[in-house]
Amino acid sequence: MLRHPWLLWALVLVQVGCGAYFLWEILAAVAGLPTIPLRWQTRELVDIGASLGLVLGAVLGTVLAVTASRDIRRAESARRLTAGEFTAVVDDYFRKLGLTPAETEVAWFLLKGMSLTEIAGLRNTREGTVKAQCTAIYRKADVSNKSQFFSLLVEDILL
Repeated sequence: MLRHPWLLWALVLVQVGCGAYFLWEILAAVAGLPTIPLRWQTRELVDIGASLGLVLGAVLGTVLAVTASRDIRRAESARRLTAGEFTAVVDDYFRKLGLTPAETEVAWFLLKGMSLTEIAGLRNTREGTVKAQCTAIYRKADVSNKSQFFSLLVEDILL
């Protein structure tokens, strides 16, 4: 709906027209002014137009609120990245993936470009343990290898 701005303007026009008619009817009744006589078929169309305008306005408001919320989250992530909080943003991302502390440490070493052998040496563990942790990381991120993991991280954090 947001891709077609004319739909938004048509909705606004229907709402304003119906609202103006109903407001005039109320004010005319209170002030004793002449009302706008409409045949019952036309009055039904005005009622339908007002109802549709209210419902579509509520739907559009919800869509805009969800879109704005998503955009705010992206903007906050971008602000944090530009404010030098890259580590915190990536740690938040790892937390959302459900990584354990050990998997988080391995993921950081992967991001730094280290091999499985180097990671095992730094963590004083076996290479097989690191390999199993990498497999768990990839499974939780729903990817199958290191390059896909990097791509997903960049896409989810920066985009």
